[in-house]
Amino acid sequence: MNSHYDVIIVGSGPAGLGAAFKLAENSNLSVLLVEKKTISSGGLRNDCKQNYTFPVGFPYEHWNKEEAHVLLDEVKKHLNPKLEERLNIDKYVKRAEKIGVEILSIDQAHVGTDKSSKLIADLIAKLEALHVSVALKTEVKKLSSTQKELTLSDGEIISFNHLILAPGRADYDWLQEQMDTLGVSYSDNIVDIGVRIETKEENYPIVRDYYDPKILFPNKVRTFCTNSGCAHIVREKYKGYYSVNGHSLSRDNERNNLVNFAMLKTIRLTEPVVSGQQFGKILGEMVMQLSGGSVIMQRVGDFRMGSRSKEESFNSDLYDFEPTLKSAVAGDLSLSMPAKILRDIWKSLKMLDTIIPGVLHPSTIIYYPEIKTYSNKPYFINEYFMVKEGYYIIGDGAGTSRGITAAWASGIRAVQGILKKS
Repeated sequence: MNSHYDVIIVGSGPAGLGAAFKLAENSNLSVLLVEKKTISSGGLRNDCKQNYTFPVGFPYEHWNKEEAHVLLDEVKKHLNPKLEERLNIDKYVKRAEKIGVEILSIDQAHVGTDKSSKLIADLIAKLEALHVSVALKTEVKKLSSTQKELTLSDGEIISFNHLILAPGRADYDWLQEQMDTLGVSYSDNIVDIGVRIETKEENYPIVRDYYDPKILFPNKVRTFCTNSGCAHIVREKYKGYYSVNGHSLSRDNERNNLVNFAMLKTIRLTEPVVSGQQFGKILGEMVMQLSGGSVIMQRVGDFRMGSRSKEESFNSDLYDFEPTLKSAVAGDLSLSMPAKILRDIWKSLKMLDTIIPGVLHPSTIIYYPEIKTYSNKPYFINEYFMVKEGYYIIGDGAGTSRGITAAWASGIRAVQGILKKS
């Protein structure tokens, strides 16, 4: 690496990649892309599900429909999506409308966890061919509060003219430390708390016609990240707790005929508790205590009877499929989830069962927690996500996006600001 670059991008997720390609294809500026892992670990790596219709992924406070669709066309040129078919959903839409629920119609593409690594490797190779310097397994330890320079974990110091921070959701606390160093004001009073549902595809047949149904319920509850075909649930390590997430492999793999999806409730906190990140961590740590260090799962049949699930709840009688997350601990959802959140999510699940009868079959499994801590909200000084002269913060970790395509678009917009100045 050189000791100075025109632009340094921290984070190789979709936001960082969007910025890097925009710079490489539209300028002669020297660019360094820094990633602490061996490969991007953002949404591109995990299932790689892409949405190409506003407003999914685009927070209203930062985007309008016209600009989003212009930038989405640019995103498509790099990701080359094969859009999923969306058929025969009118009956579901009509049922939903009758009970005050909205089903969004979204253009989607899906790569699959098994193929996402190759996609990322190809994108990185293209950037290197465009003379972008890429430093994998390289961690930024800290920024300087007085100079335009950063220090790597090995002590090396590199200076820059422009810095783009795109660390993603998982590194929210690192981002907060850097904003404190730079004197950037921010808030983080929003967090999504929810569960992940796993059931047989025959109990949720909408996925045969609509790959990732986007369904909005009252009380700020929504479906999120539906996986089907060869679908499974994973446990992800955060700082102090585990959260569940869903994956699915590409269509080249044998189907297991299972479906999983999240039901999330958006929580907006006010005084005295104002940190959504901290609130999510507290809930995650409580589950760790109750489960002996893991996440919990409960069959719908047990939940309805007010009984905790036990190992025998996962037999081969009525409960005719095994959980894909073997490390989850059978337990009692009502003991570990705040009542207000649980009440709204359960009500939404009953509405969903009215729209798509069968999803609340007694064998359906509810996993908890699924926590989305991506709600840092820096105070930007212009529309290009600048927080300080020469400093930009983008992506899900900064609240400028909620998903792959919008994150990529936020990278493009930040670079538009840099190119305008250059």
